[in-house]
Amino acid sequence: MADANGLFLLVTAKGARLWRLKYRFDNKEKTLAFGAYPDVGLAEARMKRDDAKRLLRDGVDPSAQKRLDKITGALARANTFNAVADEYVVLQKRKGRSPATIVKTEWVIDLARPTLGPRPMNAITAPEILVALRQVEKRGRLETARRMRGVIGAIFRFGIASALCDTDPTQALRGAIAGPQTRHHAAILEAKAFGGLLRAIRTYDGTPEVRMALELSALLFPRPGELRQAEWDEFDLSAGLWTVPPGRMKMRREHRVPLANQAVALLRDLHSITGWGTLLFPSVRSGKKPLSDNALNAALRRMGFTKKEATAHGFRATASTLLNESGKWSVDAIERQLAHKDADAVRRAYHRGDHWDERVQMMQSWADLVDTMRAGQEPSERHGS
Repeated sequence: MADANGLFLLVTAKGARLWRLKYRFDNKEKTLAFGAYPDVGLAEARMKRDDAKRLLRDGVDPSAQKRLDKITGALARANTFNAVADEYVVLQKRKGRSPATIVKTEWVIDLARPTLGPRPMNAITAPEILVALRQVEKRGRLETARRMRGVIGAIFRFGIASALCDTDPTQALRGAIAGPQTRHHAAILEAKAFGGLLRAIRTYDGTPEVRMALELSALLFPRPGELRQAEWDEFDLSAGLWTVPPGRMKMRREHRVPLANQAVALLRDLHSITGWGTLLFPSVRSGKKPLSDNALNAALRRMGFTKKEATAHGFRATASTLLNESGKWSVDAIERQLAHKDADAVRRAYHRGDHWDERVQMMQSWADLVDTMRAGQEPSERHGS
C-alpha cells in the first residue's frame, strides 16, 4: 500500500503491516525498514522517510547510517559512567597510586554512582552532575563535593582520551558549589610554648613507641603518614639517612631525610623495641599494621593539648616557621626538606637542586635547637635569630 515519495506499507501473508522506504543509492535500488504499524504510526513513518531523504541529499546511504547508529548506540550504552569509572580506577592502580588514594577515589566515585552510574558518558549533562554534587553539599560535606567534581572531571578526561566520550561537562560547574573553608593544622609556632610541648612529650606516660614517634615528628617533621608507615629497611643509621619511597609521598617522589645525631640515637633505642619486625611503629593489635592515624593526636590530647592547639601534622608548620624566622637557611632548602611542590611551574621545571649539604647542616642545627627549646631556653640564647 503506497503512501508517497517511496514510503509504503508492506502487508505480509500473515497479516503483519510493515513500513518500508524504497530508494536508490549508487544506482542500486534499496529498501529501508521503519518498523511495524500501528506501533509506528503514519505521521512517524513519514518523519522517518523525510529524515532518510535528507541523508540522501547529503550523499549518505540511510541504511548504512542506520547500521552505524545502531553500533554507536550499543557502544554508548556500554560506555556508562560506571564502566568508564571502573577503567579509570584500574588505570590509577597501574600508575602506582597508593592504596589509600585508590580507596578515597573509589569512595568518591561511589557517591556519584546512584545518579550517574548507568548513564552513557556522552549523554550525561552538567545539570545531572550538579544534582549529584548538591546531594553531597547539602549534607555539609563541602570538601567532599569539591573533590567529587574533580574526580568526575578526571573520569571524563580519561574518557575523552580513550575515545569513550567527547566532552567534560564538569568544566561548566566551576564555582557552582560552595567551596570549603581552608582549615590549617593546629601548630605551636612560638619557641617557648613549643619547648613546653617537647617537655610534655619527653615525660609522656603512654607507650614508648608513641612517645618516640612524637619526638621523631619534632626532629624530622615529616607528614604523619610517612612516619607511621615507615619501615626499618628505609633507614641507614650508619649514614644518617632515611629514604621515603615514592608510594608514601604526597608528590609521589622519593624523599631523602638527613638524620641528625639525636634522631639516630632515638631510632637505635626504638630498634631495640620494634626492630624484630618490618614497621617502626606497629599497631598494638597487629604487628603487620602501623599505628592508627589518630594515635599521635590522641596522645597529644592526653597531654592536655586541644585539637586547636597542637596536632601531629603541626610539627611541620612549627619547623617551617622557626627555620624561616631564623634567617640561617635558604627557603629552597626548607621547602625541599618539607617535600613541598614548588607552586611556580616554570621555576619548578628549572630549579631541581636537592640542597642536600645545606639540609644536612640544617637538620642537625634544628635537632640542637629542639634540645635547646626542650631545656626551656630561648633560641637566641644559643643559636641566634
